[in-house]
Amino acid sequence: MKKVLTVIGARPQFVKAAVVSREIKKSNLLEEYIVHTGQHFDANMSDIFFEEMSIPKPDKNLDVNGVGHGAMTGRMLEGLEQSMLEQKPDIVLVYGDTNSTLAGAIAAKKLHIPIAHVEAGLRSFNNKMPEEINRIVTDRISDILFCPTDNAIANLKNEGFDNIEAKVYNVGDVMNDAAIFYAKMSKQKSDIIDTNDLKANDFILCTIHRQENTDDENKLKHIISALEKIHQNNKRVIMPLHPRTAHKLKALHISPSFGTIPPVGYFDMIELLKNCSLVMTDSGGLQKEASFFEKPCITIRDQTEWVELINAGYNILSDAEINSICERYTLMSNKSIDFSQKLYGNGNAGNIIVKEIGQYLL
Repeated sequence: MKKVLTVIGARPQFVKAAVVSREIKKSNLLEEYIVHTGQHFDANMSDIFFEEMSIPKPDKNLDVNGVGHGAMTGRMLEGLEQSMLEQKPDIVLVYGDTNSTLAGAIAAKKLHIPIAHVEAGLRSFNNKMPEEINRIVTDRISDILFCPTDNAIANLKNEGFDNIEAKVYNVGDVMNDAAIFYAKMSKQKSDIIDTNDLKANDFILCTIHRQENTDDENKLKHIISALEKIHQNNKRVIMPLHPRTAHKLKALHISPSFGTIPPVGYFDMIELLKNCSLVMTDSGGLQKEASFFEKPCITIRDQTEWVELINAGYNILSDAEINSICERYTLMSNKSIDFSQKLYGNGNAGNIIVKEIGQYLL
């Protein structure tokens, strides 16, 4: 039996890993060893996901958190290298674009272990984003690149991957797999709608956590002011508060009047998505999840990796400026959107990924 060493560290990676881990178990050809880097250490943003998603508890937790990018990546690299030396995996599986992703890929490459990258080929074309650097480097040194869209495939072709010895596949998006699977049970697993006295299609779901927004005092103040205005004049705003954002708001002595709640588990997030009228976010993953549940989205960023959402009219970008955000809210809340175009596959990405890994290791 071939061994897969899976590297995870951030909330979206837990969800993606749940999809692929289920398929690995069903394959009877692969065994999995999971290393959690500790990148998201808040219990509400980490432990709860393993319990809810029925992901096997990590075989090892490196407990690396609370330090800068360089120190974090370096410590992860050291810990992951040690795990790989001990476990001698046949392949290393990494997800997304976090520091955990980059560290896992570099550690594997130095040890001549094949790398499979799930969610490959995404580009925001903004090299000031740490995630963009992580994506580019991880893709370039990976042996199998599992892309979620045709746009991702095109990005790799434009970077010369036709001339690079790597296998590239469009498998669809594992987050779509997860949404289909878990939406069937979310109402039984979550009471967040009743607890917060929410009504269907009568509130806006908002998440803000990107450094480009939280670390810029002017941008963060504009975002909060826009949300306050929308909350007071239009619809109730509910914001699960990321620890980074909470820390920045406290430092700036900002206490929003709209509804801020602690970080939520995945089933809670699905229920919020099902019942909201619109999504406002700077998250990569939530943009897609909004489309899975046929909700219009406003992304408060200058670029997005998920350009197909913009092209389909499901999503719109906004500057972190009060008037821009409010104008786009008015536009998207009054827009009639046809969500019939399926942009992220048919819900079988996990199955395809495991089959291709098995074939590669034969």
